[in-house]
Amino acid sequence: MGETENIEIHRIRCLSKLKMFLLAITCAFVSKTLSGSYMNSMLTQIERQFNIPTSLVGFINGSFEIGNLFLIIFVSYFGSKLHRPIMIGVGCVVMGLGCFLQSLPHFLMDRYEYESTVSLNLSSTSFLCVENGTQIFRPTEDPSEHVKEVKSLMWVYVLVGNMIRGIGETPIMPLGISYIEDFAKSENSPLYIGIIETGAIIGPLFGLLLSSLCANIYVDTGSVNTADLTITPTDTRWVGAWWLGLLICAGVNVLTAIPFFFLPKTPAMEGLKDNTDIIKNDKEEKQREKVKKENDRITKDFVPFMKSLFCNPIYMLFILVSVIQFNAFVSMLFFMPKYLEQQYGKSTSEAVFLIGIYNLPPVCIGYIVGGLIMKKFKITIKQAAYIGFWLALIDFLLYFWSFFMICDNSSVAGITASYEGMQQDLYAGNAILADCNMDCNCPIKTWDPVCGSNGLSYMSACLAGCETFVGTGINMVFHNCSCIQSPGNSSAVLGLCGKGHDCSMMLQYFLILSMISSFVYSLSAIPGYMVLLRCVKPEEKSLGVGLHAFSTRVFAGIPAPIYFGALIDSTCLHWATLKSGESGACRIYDSTNFRYIYLGLPAALRGSSFIPAILVLIILRKYHPPGESTSSGTAHVEGKVTGKENECQEMDQLSKILNDNELKTKL
Repeated sequence: MGETENIEIHRIRCLSKLKMFLLAITCAFVSKTLSGSYMNSMLTQIERQFNIPTSLVGFINGSFEIGNLFLIIFVSYFGSKLHRPIMIGVGCVVMGLGCFLQSLPHFLMDRYEYESTVSLNLSSTSFLCVENGTQIFRPTEDPSEHVKEVKSLMWVYVLVGNMIRGIGETPIMPLGISYIEDFAKSENSPLYIGIIETGAIIGPLFGLLLSSLCANIYVDTGSVNTADLTITPTDTRWVGAWWLGLLICAGVNVLTAIPFFFLPKTPAMEGLKDNTDIIKNDKEEKQREKVKKENDRITKDFVPFMKSLFCNPIYMLFILVSVIQFNAFVSMLFFMPKYLEQQYGKSTSEAVFLIGIYNLPPVCIGYIVGGLIMKKFKITIKQAAYIGFWLALIDFLLYFWSFFMICDNSSVAGITASYEGMQQDLYAGNAILADCNMDCNCPIKTWDPVCGSNGLSYMSACLAGCETFVGTGINMVFHNCSCIQSPGNSSAVLGLCGKGHDCSMMLQYFLILSMISSFVYSLSAIPGYMVLLRCVKPEEKSLGVGLHAFSTRVFAGIPAPIYFGALIDSTCLHWATLKSGESGACRIYDSTNFRYIYLGLPAALRGSSFIPAILVLIILRKYHPPGESTSSGTAHVEGKVTGKENECQEMDQLSKILNDNELKTKL
């Protein structure tokens, strides 16, 4: 009786430790995806804070992948031999350190100063049109301010911090999944992995909500009187409290690390009830020892396995398809908030919130439905390839509707339109000055837009020819504006003119299309990755998945944001002017060319990816993949014996792929 009670107590203790690890690793997945989605959503704010081009922001974002690659080989080969919970805990602490380092520039730099012609001393009218007067151009009033340009290099802290965050995230997924696989019942493992993946879905939701909140708070809140601000969150000079969310992410990452330092390296197996379970556990233990030996063989047979993978036409073509597709989707998703800002006139806070509401739920539903379809109908690799191909093609055709959901350029006198309100050539050396403001002595490089009562925007109140004003802060109204030709009093208010009701409707259509497209594409993700898992030999799966992840990171995750950002920079119509006279962040883009690049380049990349995809379908007609059993007797028997094992292995590998690539990229 006493021995039975001891076994029961031991079983409960072991179960509690495994469940504690399950809870801890789920929280770790929430924290890492929270940090990732928040960082991706704040790229525009970082660009404005440090006055850097979009291409450099893309490099900062790609530094996460670089950091991830630094440690991935070490974790892959030596992680299972070390204390996995402690390594995961250290990884969470390192992620927290990376987030804290990213927020550090806010506390080391002076307050953020946006370019403005409006003087804080409202008794002065130097920012208005005063004929034959002398204007005071505040951004160049103190030449000694050149020293502040050195501080703009503090974006290096963000880059290094993001790289450290990538290093810290490396052990969480592979070691967490393998720990569950090693010490959970084989029939419980898929459930536990599903719980963990739920955390990877919840994290981005919280990250997007947090970024939406922080983007709406001024960067120097608490240090400045926000009532004196002359900009709103929709202004391209606005910088939200990007550092605040990073501090929150740092705290969450450190807190999630604590439980891992109290978990054992090798807990007892789950579910030891009686002799039958002990016998079953012995079989599972032998099976795991067999898998471990196979993993050790991978190290010895690395070169032969690599040669086998490189000679596998389906596998290599699938990697080519993935790299091309990831170049398209990484670029689109990283810069989607900027696109919504420039094309539809939304603030970063609104853009991020809309992305989370419209895109996140369809992705989650698509993954679940895709997995259920694969399980319900026992889809073969050939069927999976055709399903993935046709769903991707449908998504691609739907994508072209986004080219019709457009808004016109913001009408800014002297940049996108003439002072008479007529659209003009954007790259013909536009005249900022006109007869109506020629004698006003206005600064012609400072971006401080106002919206005239005639519906036309001007670079500043001075360039609009305004002579008087009433009100303070964002409520200032300018009157007697000689360049504004409208019935009655010619007046203007701060900020660009709105895009109008028609543009708002176009945004709704675009978001609905994006929602449908996200669902269709995520629906095709599971069948597509099953092709990857089953087109290679069982002993090559781990290496094949690792090589696939490595390829997508090196050839898509790192370079895509950089070259895509450089192309976006080429559409800039007006750059900010710093106190040293150098160019800062872009204030307004040519939304037409921006649209052609943002939508056109991914369309070209996705279209080209169908060429290797068609080749895969052709090869599959005559090729028998090594990952599927044949209909012959021997193979059929072996398939029944190893079916459960392969299913569990595929579940593990699929979880790794989705978490490492698809979820991170899509969200």
